[in-house]
Amino acid sequence: MRPQVEAGRYPAKRAVGDEVIVEADVFADGHDAVACEVLWRFKGENRWQRVGMEFRHNDHWVASFRVEKLGRYEYTVRGWSDPFLTWRRDLVKRRDAGQDLTIDLKIGAEILGAEIPDYETAMKVDVPPPRDEAVATYEKTLEVVVEPLRARFSSWYECFPRSFGGLRGMVDHLPYIEALGFNVLYLPPVHPVGVTARKGKNNAVSAKPGDVGSPWAIGAKEGGHKAIEPSLGTFDDFHALVAAAGKRGMQIALDIAFQCSPDHPYVREHPEWFRWRPDGTVQYAENPPKKYQDIYPFDFDSPQWKSLWEELRSVFEFWIGHGVTIFRVDNPHTKAFDFWEWCISELKSKHPEVIFLSEAFTRPRVMHKLAKLGFTQSYTYFTWRNTKWELQEYFTELSQDPSREYFRPNIWPNTPDILHEYLQHGGRPAFIVRAVLAATLAANCGMYGPAFELMEAAPREPGSEEYLNSEKYEIKRWDVGRADSLRPLISRLNEIRKANPALQSDWSLRFHAVDNDQLLVFSKQEESNLILVAVNLDPRVQQAGWVDFDRAPSASYALEDLVTTGRYSWSGRRNFIQLDPQTLPAHVFRVTRA
Repeated sequence: MRPQVEAGRYPAKRAVGDEVIVEADVFADGHDAVACEVLWRFKGENRWQRVGMEFRHNDHWVASFRVEKLGRYEYTVRGWSDPFLTWRRDLVKRRDAGQDLTIDLKIGAEILGAEIPDYETAMKVDVPPPRDEAVATYEKTLEVVVEPLRARFSSWYECFPRSFGGLRGMVDHLPYIEALGFNVLYLPPVHPVGVTARKGKNNAVSAKPGDVGSPWAIGAKEGGHKAIEPSLGTFDDFHALVAAAGKRGMQIALDIAFQCSPDHPYVREHPEWFRWRPDGTVQYAENPPKKYQDIYPFDFDSPQWKSLWEELRSVFEFWIGHGVTIFRVDNPHTKAFDFWEWCISELKSKHPEVIFLSEAFTRPRVMHKLAKLGFTQSYTYFTWRNTKWELQEYFTELSQDPSREYFRPNIWPNTPDILHEYLQHGGRPAFIVRAVLAATLAANCGMYGPAFELMEAAPREPGSEEYLNSEKYEIKRWDVGRADSLRPLISRLNEIRKANPALQSDWSLRFHAVDNDQLLVFSKQEESNLILVAVNLDPRVQQAGWVDFDRAPSASYALEDLVTTGRYSWSGRRNFIQLDPQTLPAHVFRVTRA
């Protein structure tokens, strides 16, 4: 039976309004006809809903139910050998063969406990319910967790408030972000920044006077994870930002990083929550040979782990109380798995509307484990998948592998930590390519701005994925009105995403053969809404090729380029495309019957 994740150990995932398609292999010994049905209910309800399953092939049956509420649903399958269906199936065969049905109608009457005078009556009789002792129910009751629509379809924009005059400045900046078309505004940590071991510009070991430090070095004399950096403003300012964003159809996502600067009140008040070195100092964060003296990690295996876990859960509850229902969680793979399963389960039982994005750029099985434990969405390897082969292989896995039942990708072309060499060396065409791919390959995507739309491409040093003069360590002054900004393109891509249901989910993704390794062609479809995307992955040279479009809706069909408003006519499966990176290296077509 499916869907099920690790034999039912974890729930599958859906968003409000989604359909849960349940499949099962159901058969019995002998030749009797089999019937089966899905039982489902919202968890906590007493009465099961029932929906009959349809036979497909090879003892495989399918049915579905729709989830309309946040929270958890339960479902299972039951089946039985049905004597009435068996009799009626054979009656049809005997009638078609011209045999006398007198005795057979009497046999049917005995089964039914009511008279069946003729064949026509037999065909109209409702199938009686099975006897309880004849029913076999699947050995497990499985679960699906239902989350907000934004769990399945969202557009994130990351922005440092301190570069825009703090929280009140962000309120003034909201019209710009709204015009770009994003519906989630993600803020790096807004907490007080530590002074001890503060990092300087470009991650310098020693800060100079006036250096503002990294927002991820959390905690100072003004407070810790439940306080706001004074230079950003007050809680009144934060509430104003949450409210103003809501009026524009946006939600605020807050970064939660469970680590402390040496100045965090936790270090003084709860030394038992940290690891101590033989020299009497707290163990700071390390990724040898890198050292992060401005950050102290928590010891999740501390003998006082219970009080630590309770306090960290209360951090989420605190910000939920201040209007935040989306959290981007920093490096969750470096914390205890058991903590995340407990914490997220506890929070979602009270607040099923909460969304958690896992920022775990780590090994695949670890990323998948975190998704199973409850994280709503997950960062991916998209940033490092740039060739045709890499993109096709990876996104086929994300959209078609059974792991799609629990692993929701959220793809980003850049982050404050990651400036890939494709963007460093590809110029404006490379940024356009990655923007189009992010907007169309996955239903959840994001970007770090204004660095992306202003095409920041200088690395800290050759071979580095760190930005030169990274905003993580200093206040930037962005000229968002620059004439060469990608703002119009990004705004248009987000409009296209909102207007086309095919781009609002992941599972319909299909790649199409094209005889050029620099051309990537794929489509998505939701009922009659069919989107075809063609991208030139070479940011320097014009590329052309023949596409085998095996999803063509008819012998001839129309293509409307939703980015440029150009129109084309195609016929059959095999058609020609040509893309020049110096004009526009991608098409986003809406395909309709001619």
